[in-house]
Amino acid sequence: MATRTLGKVAKALLAPALALGATVGLASAPASAAVWSSCDQWGNTSLNGYTLYNNIWGSGAGSQCIWANSGTNWGVWADHPSTSGIKSYPNSKKVINKSITSLSSLTSSYNVTVPSSGAYNTSYDIWDTDYDYEIMLWVNKTGAVGPLGTSQGNVTLGGHTWTVYKGNNGANDVFSFVRTSNSSSGTVDVLPILKWIKDTKGWFGNETIGDVQFGFEITSSSGGLDFAANNLTVSSS
Repeated sequence: MATRTLGKVAKALLAPALALGATVGLASAPASAAVWSSCDQWGNTSLNGYTLYNNIWGSGAGSQCIWANSGTNWGVWADHPSTSGIKSYPNSKKVINKSITSLSSLTSSYNVTVPSSGAYNTSYDIWDTDYDYEIMLWVNKTGAVGPLGTSQGNVTLGGHTWTVYKGNNGANDVFSFVRTSNSSSGTVDVLPILKWIKDTKGWFGNETIGDVQFGFEITSSSGGLDFAANNLTVSSS
């Protein structure tokens, strides 16, 4: 089972400052020229209102390169060994910076192409501005991966049925919603999920939602595997 650590948060926050860090591996972007690509451990850029991160944060990682045609169409090639522990979370981030009660809508649509082997999940990672709470929405998973915490049962929210897990990684509370069947495309109505956590469960108050990230949390991809976000949009009002 994959575990979550403070390292992911801390290193994600440091990513802009470390964008010129050491290159990890020698792999290259797809043959068709992308608008942007990077093999740097903390490589990042902003495109069309989204911030893209290569984000190789876990120990024992191998090579990984990210490419993007836009903020909503991007992908990654990763060759991480078949060992336990999360190696990376390449992602695209949209900043929201609105409290739950001030949001009238928060939705996202996704369309991904993912490998049939390896160990990973495709997930949203949603944070409050203080990084006290992490809400993960797993839309698909493959291999020996699992969420932090204990099962709270199933719930149907935002257009999907999820198994909910509640845990803490020592730095923040983590609420993971794991889709009961894998999906490669769809739309998630995120706001009802946040209101359910706040109002129905009382697990947090009127938090200000900072980032909505979407990406691939990779534990292993031995030999090199391709992941693509063919289309990913996040909208709020």
